[in-house]
Amino acid sequence: MGNYVADSNNLTIRARQLLKVIVERYIREGKPVGSRVLAREMESELSPATLRNTIADLENMGFLTAPHTSAGRVPTVLGYRYFVDHLMILQPPQGSELPDWHTQCATDQSIDELVAATSTWLSDVTHFAGLVMVPRPDALTLRHVAFMPLSERRILTILVVNDREVRHRIIDTERVYKRAELDKAAQYLNDAYAGQTLEAIRAQITQEMHADRQSMDSALVAIGSRAFAPMAADDYVLMGKENLLSCLDIERREELQRLFEAFNRKRDILHLLERFLAAGEHTQAVIGSESGCIIFEQCSIVAAPYAAAGQVLGMVAVIGPTRMPYEKVFPVVELAATFLGTALNHHE
Repeated sequence: MGNYVADSNNLTIRARQLLKVIVERYIREGKPVGSRVLAREMESELSPATLRNTIADLENMGFLTAPHTSAGRVPTVLGYRYFVDHLMILQPPQGSELPDWHTQCATDQSIDELVAATSTWLSDVTHFAGLVMVPRPDALTLRHVAFMPLSERRILTILVVNDREVRHRIIDTERVYKRAELDKAAQYLNDAYAGQTLEAIRAQITQEMHADRQSMDSALVAIGSRAFAPMAADDYVLMGKENLLSCLDIERREELQRLFEAFNRKRDILHLLERFLAAGEHTQAVIGSESGCIIFEQCSIVAAPYAAAGQVLGMVAVIGPTRMPYEKVFPVVELAATFLGTALNHHE
């Protein structure tokens, strides 16, 4: 999902092999990679001059950089992006890592419990932070709606979605509604729209009600349109953020504090997740400065959408350092998204 779209034809085979070795070695050890190590790792008869020239070319193209304290090289964001897009070989988790989580998510749990279990599993397997968006409200399926008067001009809307989940909303009205009017509105909405997503209901309700307004009580139009107004997706579950204390290269305490404050504030993370949702239904990564947010410049986020009943409900993600083992994290995130979607389908 990065700003850079790499073309595998931009680099020679030798340069691609060299970049792959440098990225993998740096991810594994966290130390700048020098030419001697590269000569051994490449297992070829490259002359020292050829090796130096290839490294220089990669550096000039922006894939590598040299810390001033070392003669070795480390990947840049561009280098990581090229590696993720063209060079990494995925390494799915071993079967022994899957059964406990899969069994847990197959049990009769609430949606919130399934989300928490998925986030925990992501964190446990990757040793980074696991994040799962709570299903977007507009994508939930309506089972039942009821209205309850709170005061003269305030009504409590009770939405039962996905069988057991309950969402509440308070509606401010322009006039006082009698209980009989509220019951009539609820009966109509349940008969007409139960079993549809809130998003689909909202797309139909205003048009259908206004088209039939002459023969329908105005309470149905006023209450129905407000009951299904857009609901904000404003929550996620984040497990294992303490893992970032040891793996992020953040020396100043205030920088780490700002990162954790961003997790608590949620706005910046949710904005990134919405970008993922808009980018398409596949596993993606935002690497370092690609996020456009200074707070996350030393982090990478790998995310995949999860869906149930053909409807995308949210994202699952892993947050870690830019030198995370992408080839292992990508399959873990994909599996988590698949298993959560399957569990939610059974939940229905």
